[in-house]
Amino acid sequence: MVVTDRPNALLPWYIGLAVIAVVDAFIAYLFFSTKCEAPGLAQFLVLVAVPGVYLILMYLTFKSQP
Repeated sequence: MVVTDRPNALLPWYIGLAVIAVVDAFIAYLFFSTKCEAPGLAQFLVLVAVPGVYLILMYLTFKSQP
């Protein structure tokens, strides 16, 4: 009987999470250290909403794969 190990389906999600965290931290640093003139809503959307929605959709995509 041949047993094949299935690779972790969420590995791309973990890699994406790490990349998004690093980029998000860099953008947050630029926002808060350079006295950025962007409104608070725009900063919230860039730092929280867009990455959050992207991570949720990416997670759902990888979990639905067989």
